[in-house]
Amino acid sequence: MVTDKGPVRGTVGTNHREFLGIPYASPPVRWGSPQPAKHWRSLRDATKPGNACAQNAGFFGEKASDSEDCLYLNVTTPRRATNNKRLPVMVWIHGSGFRNGSGALYRPQEMAVRGDVIVVTVNYRLGIFGFLDHPSLDGGPAKNRSGNFGLEDQQAALRWVRGNAAAFGGDARNVTVFGESAGGVSTCSQLTSPGAKGLFQRAIVQSGPCTVENWPDWDGTLEPAGGWLPRPRSKAERQGQTVAAKLGCPTPATAATCLRALPRSKLLKESEYGFAPVYGGGGVLPDSPKKALLKGKFAKVPVMYGMTRDEYRTFEAAQQLMGVPPLTDEKDYATRVRAYVGTEKAPKVLAQYPLRDYASPSEAWSALVTDATFARSVTDLGHSIAKRVPTYAYEFADAHAPWVKNVETPGFPTGAFHAAELQYQFDTDYFDERRLNTAQRHLAHQMMSYWTRFAHTGNPNGPDTPTWREGATTTQVLAPGKGGIRRINFAKEHKYTFWKTL
Repeated sequence: MVTDKGPVRGTVGTNHREFLGIPYASPPVRWGSPQPAKHWRSLRDATKPGNACAQNAGFFGEKASDSEDCLYLNVTTPRRATNNKRLPVMVWIHGSGFRNGSGALYRPQEMAVRGDVIVVTVNYRLGIFGFLDHPSLDGGPAKNRSGNFGLEDQQAALRWVRGNAAAFGGDARNVTVFGESAGGVSTCSQLTSPGAKGLFQRAIVQSGPCTVENWPDWDGTLEPAGGWLPRPRSKAERQGQTVAAKLGCPTPATAATCLRALPRSKLLKESEYGFAPVYGGGGVLPDSPKKALLKGKFAKVPVMYGMTRDEYRTFEAAQQLMGVPPLTDEKDYATRVRAYVGTEKAPKVLAQYPLRDYASPSEAWSALVTDATFARSVTDLGHSIAKRVPTYAYEFADAHAPWVKNVETPGFPTGAFHAAELQYQFDTDYFDERRLNTAQRHLAHQMMSYWTRFAHTGNPNGPDTPTWREGATTTQVLAPGKGGIRRINFAKEHKYTFWKTL
């Protein structure tokens, strides 16, 4: 394959082709906007992934990396001649809280072959390297204001796809951007970013609506920075100035030079949960994504969006495995609820989510937070966009989805947990693909059909899957077995009216 920067040699399998570790930008200047990759003349080896972006080890088993030379992507295509009809291109933006992950962790061979699409998986800068907001970093190598270098990387990758789609048999005029968790927040944010205008024609937001609010900390109190959610610039700048001072760079006039001179190892110690996209004051996200969506200031493209039924169980499990004491009784549960909603509202919430309705306090708390954060926000997203663009809502609901590989199982059923659907879409290090039973494998095939048909036409429907109704008033449940794929009143099942009026 010959890209606009030079030729690459990948791998040809029995039914697919794969090109790994292609640079879509030059090694970035620390806290600078991405720049085009340099040209090369000799054949470049593209049989191994590029470096993962700098990060600490993650909960799902992501390995630590200390590389800032990490702006690489991977291309997987069906094995077919490129002079045939151009194929849709699906660009995957990985999740893991904006602090972990890489494109190479998601291997889309089956999706590409089964759906007759091209799948591109992307690295982007993470944590403090991708989302540090500090006034001293505005200007200079940063074309836009600081705080969104990771989003700028994603846009650079989309521009690379637009310029190179034809080289690997793709249609530059039919690009679907999709992502899960932080990748879903990224996709949702790119819908509202002026810099992404025209770079994609469809979008799929998985478990990452950028409208999420009221995210709880481990004890139930509201988390000030939202952790992995878009932050207002005023809050992000205060956080950046605090981190800079902690790193020994407290003086505004010299902070940028001081920070750029620090060793990666020192920066990684501060690159924890809490760095995420920044909105307001111009830059990549001029307005809050939530307000932009509500005002209709977003790309007018078809959108698929949804969540897993038991989203918060992953976060509850992670906290317990990191040493947070589990809830043990009704008193513990009520204390956490009061911390979350306040003493005055707590009785109403406890009446809606009585502990007697659940097998454990952890399941009760997880159901409550899933509805209050994910489900309410997913519904808000649908209401904002459905009157302007074709929309298709889903809920992944396999209650017996296999848990994460090599991660201790918590002391409660994990259900359809956050990120559970990834093993139905990709071969990935997080899960053991062999653990899916026959019914689950069938569901995986149906999901791939929905996702890839949407990439082809903007409509997921086809002859081999149950009909998926357009609009925000009904949601397509995705579960294995007879009758597993069906429609529900999502807002009613997740108590949307209660949380909206509370």
